[in-house]
Amino acid sequence: MDARLDYFADPTAGKALKYFMSAGKALKDSPLPAATQELVALRVSQINGCAVCMDMHTKEAAAAGETTVRLNLVAAWREATVFTEAERAALELAEEGTRVADAARGVSDEVWSYAAQHYDEEQLTALVILISFMNAVNRLNIIIQQPAGNYVPGQFH
Repeated sequence: MDARLDYFADPTAGKALKYFMSAGKALKDSPLPAATQELVALRVSQINGCAVCMDMHTKEAAAAGETTVRLNLVAAWREATVFTEAERAALELAEEGTRVADAARGVSDEVWSYAAQHYDEEQLTALVILISFMNAVNRLNIIIQQPAGNYVPGQFH
């Protein structure tokens, strides 16, 4: 299976994605914990059905020391006991921020308040940008049917 487009070969995509991906690098350097970033990226990608992003973030998280149990339970985080309260707040914000059309009202005040109990303003800002960034990246990959399975941790660093 091949992708419909090759972003790496297209000059317009190359110019645009250079700046777009620098936002991803800035997020990696933010004070939002790395484990939280990978869990959120994985959950957003699961919701959107972005196989290549699920492949990438599962492997990156595992390479960074994340456990198989936690990675396998991200999709069912509400029923799982392996996530901290802060991670649960981030995952809930990620879900509501991704399913804005389903919620019709966007992110609820309750979910926002819960996240704000666990993250300072800089971390919340990074979390909101990460959720938005992942939704955009998921769409870039889903539209062109980017195949999954061959990602190697650190491939884009």
